[in-house]
Amino acid sequence: MAEKNTQNRPAVRPGRGPGSHGHGFEKPKDMKRSLMQIGHYFSPYRVQLAIVFLLVIGYSLAGLLGPYLLGVAIDDYIVNKDVPGLTRISLFMLAAFLSSVVLQFFANWIMASVSQKALKKMRTDLFQHLQILSLRFFDKNPAGDLMSRLTNDIDAINRAISQNITGLISNVLTLIGILVAMFSLNVWLALATVIIVPLMAAFTMFIARYSRKGFRDLQKQMGTFNGTIEENVSGQRVVKAFRRNETAIAKFRKENQAVYETSKRAHTIVFLLMPLTNQLGNLFIIVLASLGGWLAIRGLVSVGLIATFISYSRLFLQPVRQLSNIYNSLQSALAGAERVFEIITTEPELTDEKGASPLTEIEGHVEFKDVEFSYVEDVPVIKKMSFEARTGHTIALVGPTGAGKTTIINLLTRFYDIDKGVILIDGKDIRKVKKDDLRRNLGIVLQDTFLFSDTVMENIRYGRLDATDEECIEAAKMADADHFIRQLPQGYQRKLSERGSNLSQGQRQLLSISRAILANPGILILDEATSSVDTRTEARIQSALLRLMEGRTSFVIAHRLSTIRDAKYVLVINEGEIVEQGNHDELMAMQGFYYNLYMSQFKGQEI
Repeated sequence: MAEKNTQNRPAVRPGRGPGSHGHGFEKPKDMKRSLMQIGHYFSPYRVQLAIVFLLVIGYSLAGLLGPYLLGVAIDDYIVNKDVPGLTRISLFMLAAFLSSVVLQFFANWIMASVSQKALKKMRTDLFQHLQILSLRFFDKNPAGDLMSRLTNDIDAINRAISQNITGLISNVLTLIGILVAMFSLNVWLALATVIIVPLMAAFTMFIARYSRKGFRDLQKQMGTFNGTIEENVSGQRVVKAFRRNETAIAKFRKENQAVYETSKRAHTIVFLLMPLTNQLGNLFIIVLASLGGWLAIRGLVSVGLIATFISYSRLFLQPVRQLSNIYNSLQSALAGAERVFEIITTEPELTDEKGASPLTEIEGHVEFKDVEFSYVEDVPVIKKMSFEARTGHTIALVGPTGAGKTTIINLLTRFYDIDKGVILIDGKDIRKVKKDDLRRNLGIVLQDTFLFSDTVMENIRYGRLDATDEECIEAAKMADADHFIRQLPQGYQRKLSERGSNLSQGQRQLLSISRAILANPGILILDEATSSVDTRTEARIQSALLRLMEGRTSFVIAHRLSTIRDAKYVLVINEGEIVEQGNHDELMAMQGFYYNLYMSQFKGQEI
């Protein structure tokens, strides 16, 4: 009666890759909104950003001073062969250069600190928000894609902001400063210079129109690709057991090729920008030199002024090119930001009602009244189910795979909300009490044991974080886990690998039971709790489980009848309905659904 995949229910398991599921929601394409959302994370650092702005103004002006001093040096000192004057102005030029470098260093240093703090907060908000989203959200969204948003997408924002914000401000200020300086020196040469701006701007906007879509597609493809990698790595035992290495490699190559093609399209468009703007810049310098030479021949401008304008023109083209690159770099950041913020702004499906009451110590009286539920609309999984579990009783849930047994547990723990009816604990509707209080009173041992990459002690302590080491050890003893733990290297301080893969399945289950014992819940839920241990081990822990269940309301899903025989009531579930109920002997005497199930699956087992 194992129920790994409930009927009509999307499989829910930690670390699930993309499988056959899509992304679950459409991608927003509002650039202004994304910029405002990013700006929200930088708003606490207004003072630091103001200092950065002042520093950028300083090093931008210092950088503009060099070409002007070069023209003065040519006209006033080189032409007149004034060596002392040339020496002085050269020292001024050196001072301007050094000042620009020092100010730029401090501006970038402060900006890097601010951006990392803001992105740390963004990363934390995203992870915290994932913790409050319902299981239905994770049913629809692959784990690999969610991981990609936490890593790749935020990294894209990081690169664009930490590296480009000061550059954006500096380049804009440099452009403005150059334009002011050039128009103050010579209007005709200045007009020849700025004619390049609309050409480059139009070309940049053309490139941006296609690059943003390309980067958005790339981020989406990377999410799917990461999901495939995560799924394959976590499922290596299955891959090897079924000799599907070549199939896994073929799937990897296919998706890797898709990432390659998408990345190539996105970056090729951007890479066109630099060579074309360089050629426009070279053409412009030729035009400026020709016009300047013609004016110099007629005595309208000096040679030093022409040199100043050529220097300014080179400075002018540099920020124009950089602004084009920054603009396209921001497309990748905005594509990532859209994917991050669409999760952060997703409303959790299950929330505490306003004025939800606390649930402290409970007696454990549970009632289902006309409960209906569907994972998928119009495909009922639980149909008008009603039953009562009195305080201290053990209720066994029996039925074929897909009957709805695990779904009943999911509804009791409020992993999902029911569609109709009501579930009561001690007469209180579980939707009207705080979720954390509800789950604090429930102890769960699931069929799929999940352990964390931490010590054995901390994995047991997960059941109650304020427990002492002695209490954790006592819980392990009750679950008959103490013996094997002490045989491990470092014993209770043994560091487990991911999901406890360096332990056997039975040992992982014993640690899960230890965790539930430590939690000391009012209601105990055993979902195939002993399915992964051998008969001898099961016999050893059965007495511990019975001691734990004593005085507590317990719900047991089991394919072995050791605990079912002792249950006060057995609910026989089929296709989301209770078809029979009673104790083991009564159900066997009825020779109905339970009898046939027992005879076909459990006949001959030692109880």
